[in-house]
Amino acid sequence: MSPRRNRPRGGGSSVRRAGGADDRYGLENTEEWRGEEWVVRQIAGYAAVKHYRCPGCDQEIPPGVPHVVAWQREGRVEDRRHWHRACWNARDRRSARLQRSRQAPRY
Repeated sequence: MSPRRNRPRGGGSSVRRAGGADDRYGLENTEEWRGEEWVVRQIAGYAAVKHYRCPGCDQEIPPGVPHVVAWQREGRVEDRRHWHRACWNARDRRSARLQRSRQAPRY
């Protein structure tokens, strides 16, 4: 009796998924917002390894929390922003919230 063969027969080439190494970062799609195209990538909790600041609520996104990374289609890598999923979905319903000190004028 011959031993069981664990490797696929054939050319010996490994099968790779179409996305390559970027698949671990999640699904990527394009959305339109404020008249421009934005690339939106869903980040899984296991892939989130750093602290980020959400521009929607100005709160911290700790490591291990699933979130969204968004940037303009024609933008630079430095322009990517990490958002909470709820903040990204509510971006049109939120107004700009300015942080002021107690003694600052309200105009």
